[in-house]
Amino acid sequence: MSNDFAIALSSEMLWTALLICLPILGLSMAVGLVISVFQVVTQIQEMSLTFVPKIITVALCLIILGSWMLDVLTNYASGLFKSIPMML
Repeated sequence: MSNDFAIALSSEMLWTALLICLPILGLSMAVGLVISVFQVVTQIQEMSLTFVPKIITVALCLIILGSWMLDVLTNYASGLFKSIPMML
């Protein structure tokens, strides 16, 4: 196995992981920002006010985009298994 192949494999792994987590992280950060602005405007400092909407957002994101995320991960894993002969 050459160093170039290992670097390409690592790069593909990191990009796949980023692609899978980006929708969840992006939506939870956006909801957190909106809730934080709401807290600043209304001066309500309740900890559960930020926690509960983020959990609901992540759960909805997993329900809506879960099949797509699983498909991306399955395609990556099958490509990885198909490249095993190249590693030997």
